Amino acid sequence: MVYEHEIPNLTRLYFGKTAAKKRKIENIASNILNDSGYEEIVTPLLSYHQHGSLSEKELIRFSDSQNHIITLRADSTLDVVRIITKRLGRSVEQNRWFYIQPVFRYPSFEQYQIGAESIGKNDLSHSINDSAKVLNAIGVKPLLQISNINIPKIIAKKLNISLEIFKSANLEKILALDVPWLGKLSYLQDVNEIDEIIKAVDESLKKELLKIKLLVEKISYENVVIAPLFYAKMNYYDDLFFRYIKGNTTLGMGGNYTYENIDSTGFALYTDNLIEELEDL
Repeated sequence: MVYEHEIPNLTRLYFGKTAAKKRKIENIASNILNDSGYEEIVTPLLSYHQHGSLSEKELIRFSDSQNHIITLRADSTLDVVRIITKRLGRSVEQNRWFYIQPVFRYPSFEQYQIGAESIGKNDLSHSINDSAKVLNAIGVKPLLQISNINIPKIIAKKLNISLEIFKSANLEKILALDVPWLGKLSYLQDVNEIDEIIKAVDESLKKELLKIKLLVEKISYENVVIAPLFYAKMNYYDDLFFRYIKGNTTLGMGGNYTYENIDSTGFALYTDNLIEELEDL
C-alpha cells in the first residue's frame, strides 16, 4: 500500500531552507558560468539516445506514439553535445554550454546537477578551474582527485590482466602482481613524485603520466591529489579525469571525452550532495 504522503524512493523533495539553498547554489553557479563564457541550455526530459551514455539497465524506458523507445534523461553530457552539433549545427557558434537540471535512472533515482561542456576543446584545466570557482563561491572546498583513464587501460593490456581489477579498485590484487613500477604507481599521490616514477615506466605510461603533471600545473586549486590507477566507471570519459571528494561523498566529476570524433571536456557538480555539505557548515 502506498500512502498519500509517500514519494518514490531515491527521488528528491526540497522545501523551506533546503529549497532556498538549492536555489542559491544554482543562482551562484549560473552567474559564474555565464561570466566565464558559457551559455545555458536545457535539454529535453525525454531522449531517444541515452543508450550511448549509460548501460541499458540504468535507463527508465517506455515507448512513444510510433512505438520508438524513449527514456527519461539519465545523463546530460552527450545529449548536449548531440543537440549542439547535430540539431543546432551551424546555427550557433557558441561551443561552451552549461545546464542545471536533474537526471533520472532506474528504478527511481533522481539527481540534480550543475554541468558544463566545452565542445571541441580538450584542455581539461578550464573545466577544473570553472567548477572550482563555483565550489569556492558556495563555500565548499573538497579534495580534487586527478586521474588518467588511459593508464589502467595501458597497464591491463601490457600485463594481460583484467581491467576489472582497476574498476573495483582492488589494491590487494594489484600489489599481488609483484611488479615494482606498478607498486610505485599504486601509492603515487603527489604530482611532485611523477618525475621520479616515470624513470621506471615505458614511454606509453610516461606520456600519460606527464599529461597529469601538465594538467596540475595549469589549474588553480590547492587541495589536489593524483590517483593514476583510478578507473572511472563512465561510458564516455576516455582520458584525463577528475572528481571532487569530501569524505566518502563525490561532489562532482569531469573529464575529457570524444563523441563523433569531436574532442570535448566537461564536468558535473551534484547539487544534492552540495546541499548536504552546506547543512554541515
